[in-house]
Amino acid sequence: MTQPRKYSLTLFGATGFTGGLCADYLASHMPADAPWALAGRNLSKLESVRDRLSAAGANNLPELIQADVDDQASLDNMAQLSKVVITTVGPYVFYGEGLVRACADNGTHYCDLTGEPEFVCNSMTRYHASARRTGAAIVNACGFDSIPHDAGALFTVRALAKKLGGQINGQVTMEGVVSAAGTFSGGTWQSAITAMGRPTENRFAMKHARMALDHEYPKTARVLPMRPKHDAELGGWLAPMPTVDPFMVVRSARAVDGYGPDFRYGHYVAGKTLPKMVGGMAAIGGLVLAAQIKPLRNKLLEYRQSGDGPSAEKREKSWFKVQFRARSGGEQVMCEVAGGDPGYSETAKMLAETAMCLALDKDQPKRAGVLTPMMACEDRLIERLQAAGMTFREL
Repeated sequence: MTQPRKYSLTLFGATGFTGGLCADYLASHMPADAPWALAGRNLSKLESVRDRLSAAGANNLPELIQADVDDQASLDNMAQLSKVVITTVGPYVFYGEGLVRACADNGTHYCDLTGEPEFVCNSMTRYHASARRTGAAIVNACGFDSIPHDAGALFTVRALAKKLGGQINGQVTMEGVVSAAGTFSGGTWQSAITAMGRPTENRFAMKHARMALDHEYPKTARVLPMRPKHDAELGGWLAPMPTVDPFMVVRSARAVDGYGPDFRYGHYVAGKTLPKMVGGMAAIGGLVLAAQIKPLRNKLLEYRQSGDGPSAEKREKSWFKVQFRARSGGEQVMCEVAGGDPGYSETAKMLAETAMCLALDKDQPKRAGVLTPMMACEDRLIERLQAAGMTFREL
């Protein structure tokens, strides 16, 4: 990116629930000398968001841009005006590709909230080369998918390296175990059910993304076998989580220095008892099967709509933590990443902090192309998240 832009960042999708929380966060954290904008197809709704920010006392109010996912010229215009574009408009597999294309073509940094493997993989194979050429950082999964896991893994290997005298020379085996209390957004539900209903497309996209990854970043990093197990040190019964998060972690391990020459990662959710773990796995399996059948998939999609969200009081009671254990060379470290409401408040914070890191911080991003959050921002984003109230600690 060489030419100056009118806006430090633009938020596309501010009229949705999570987009609105992101707008609130940006309004209270953007420096007064950093112009920013809200974008969407309905200017009157955007004006309502801006009025709410003004009533809340925001000093740096955003300007407004009209843009629509069905109008590529409007997406290109938004990208050309902005150093960074944030998007909360999903499901991304249906509504996201045009904006990725606009940002990659115009050298504009990009952040989203996707947890959709097909979209992440297609972004890699279709737009990595053009983004590298223009200097754009296209950063997927900047919310609960996948920052606590991606950033937590980097924080943990840094702690392990200190224990090994400053450098990791052998194989690293790491597990990440998620515990949480809270609800996920209507947008997350829509994206998850959509992804579950596209198994063939997901397999095809993942196959080609892995081939591209092997070519671009040949260092060894793999996902551990996806099997349930019992591990008292990590909280009891552990069920593998078939999410995009392990793929993001091993991508970072291939590209960022410090993970060692051979990195293995397993991603789990904790269940205190075997029946709870089996029940949870059965429920997820039932959802996956139901999503394959169009009438059932449509019913599931109707269950929670994009833009739905809980009250502030309910969000205040929500929390998450991810525990990490890493082993190498006879040494072991345990670390933890923790925060508040994972599906909404913390996700909006993580997305906003990633975008502000790209827009405002010196020497950011670290590289160009289609990236994970840690590939883009490395330790600087962890520092930002710590300053914003998320906990990163060695146990």
